Amino acid sequence: MAEPAAAASPFSGRTAWARNLETPLRQFLRTETGSAAVLLGATVLALIWVNIDASSYDTVWRTHLSIRLGGAGVIQDLRGWVNSGLMTFFFLVVGFEARREFDIGELRERSRLVLPLSAGLGGTLVPVGIYLALNAGTASARGWGTAMSTDTAFALGVLALVGRGLPDRVRTYLLTLSVADDLVGICVIAFVYSGSIRVVPLLVGLCLLAAVAVLRQRGVRYGLLYFLLGVAAWIAVFKSGIDPVSVGLVIGLLSYAYPATRGDLEQASDRFRLFREQPTAALARSAREGVKVAISPNERLEEIYHPWTSYLIVPLFALANAGVTLSAGFLASAYSSRITLGILIAYVVGKPVGTVGAAWLSARLGHGRVSPLVGPAGAVGSGAVAGIGFTVSLLIASLAFHGTALEQAKVGVLSAAFGASAVAWTVFRVTALLPEPLRYRALAGTAQLITDLAVPVDPERDHVRGPAHAPVTIVEYGDFECPYCGLAEPVVRELLTEVAQVGYVWRHLPLTDVHPRAQLAAQAAEAAARQDAFWPMHDLLLEHQNALTTPDLLGYAAELDLDPEQFTKDLHARAGTMRIAEDVESADLSSVSGTPTFFINGRRHHGAYDIDTLSAAVKAALARSTISR
Repeated sequence: MAEPAAAASPFSGRTAWARNLETPLRQFLRTETGSAAVLLGATVLALIWVNIDASSYDTVWRTHLSIRLGGAGVIQDLRGWVNSGLMTFFFLVVGFEARREFDIGELRERSRLVLPLSAGLGGTLVPVGIYLALNAGTASARGWGTAMSTDTAFALGVLALVGRGLPDRVRTYLLTLSVADDLVGICVIAFVYSGSIRVVPLLVGLCLLAAVAVLRQRGVRYGLLYFLLGVAAWIAVFKSGIDPVSVGLVIGLLSYAYPATRGDLEQASDRFRLFREQPTAALARSAREGVKVAISPNERLEEIYHPWTSYLIVPLFALANAGVTLSAGFLASAYSSRITLGILIAYVVGKPVGTVGAAWLSARLGHGRVSPLVGPAGAVGSGAVAGIGFTVSLLIASLAFHGTALEQAKVGVLSAAFGASAVAWTVFRVTALLPEPLRYRALAGTAQLITDLAVPVDPERDHVRGPAHAPVTIVEYGDFECPYCGLAEPVVRELLTEVAQVGYVWRHLPLTDVHPRAQLAAQAAEAAARQDAFWPMHDLLLEHQNALTTPDLLGYAAELDLDPEQFTKDLHARAGTMRIAEDVESADLSSVSGTPTFFINGRRHHGAYDIDTLSAAVKAALARSTISR
């Protein structure tokens, strides 16, 4: 990563990967954790408002707003604009995160899609079956769609609250199955609850979405063009009679995710350097464009829209839809009604049964070709929290019911959210009491992690500190002039002291476009390695990052009592240049674009590199290695 202009800033606690491409799920989950409280507050506010003054609540949300251009326009009440308009951005963000997992997360190994997608399908069919069984032969049977979909945002937020310390694959599993049943939910909204469908506007909308797909495929990066196409597609689908929230999900799924490449970052650095030398408007635009090209559209757009959806749009949806006039008599009738009980039982019982049962069946039918992404506790806990059907359920309820039936449906959805959260908390709390290896197996299962490190560690070739064949090996791609590597070094040293059975490997990645002395420092380390002093030189170089000139390096060699003539000869002969180039090539193969980037047992470490976070990641890797033995 680029070095700050002055001394290193306070410990950022982020790897280079995390600063550039936070993911999969880390940034998403941090936002969802905070927004879950905001969403709950908006729900409580809606209940308080409607029970204090129901007439003002209804009057506000039934206020009509029209947007017209000439003789054409769109008119809806405020609740409709929130449900069909603003919620399109919520589904856009869900599409972004699903695409991200598909491109660079756990799901880039396509066989891992089978189980969560099957679980998502089972998690819709079983709850619908329960609801229909309780409402058979009544008019309320039409509301079966209310009992099927998971609220992705709320469920992930609750999972982060009740399941702290869970392996990332549990969250990935929940995200995938919830996106799967959101897709089913959107199809149900479109074809069951949208009334008559007008074919011509629908075809126009589909053509516009196809145009978005073609432009994405060709790498077109004009945001305004995509925005206009998205708005046009939304209007066309709305005019067709289908709820247009599906437009957001489709566009999100079309937004590719990929890590920044070193070539793109170097090009961005070159453009900024030109701007620094000659600060003109044209070069400023060129520098901005260089930075934009280095970052995937998926990441840039999610960074823009995700906070808005989590902290404003979804809570606003709750405020507009969660209002229910409560009284002892109404609650008594609601909890004895088929609608409320059907929704409540479908979510609290049907969701975990449907998701776990479908996943188990898929694994059995796969005959070992389909490996579970999570363990039994992870599957049950994820299935339980998937019983939070807040957003899409209320959306479908508003389309399927009216009057008292709608109020009963809302009570069922709200009760199910609390019930599902309680069940999930119980599952994860009981699991936390298990011994660590057994707990990890119960949550994460035994499926092998995807290996991100393209070139495996070779003890005969790599520089290894600690046991050469330890059960856990940390690989760091580093740059001796990078201030973040300097900040990380004492953390790594402390980790090696605190946790036994850990090996540490340093691989060179000198970022010569921003650190002009990094290559020379790497060559000095390799010259010292020829006299069996790589690690002492490594430590001195990171300790004195602002003094890496040739005289400084010769001084460090003298401090280490190295043969001065041999060291000088090797340094001038650019000792280890081929080895450094091999490290750089292996970094490129592993999509490493900045420093420091860590791999733990071949798995890229995302996020913070403080001692607590790294120690937790290493202990998780130790637990996995214990299970695999």
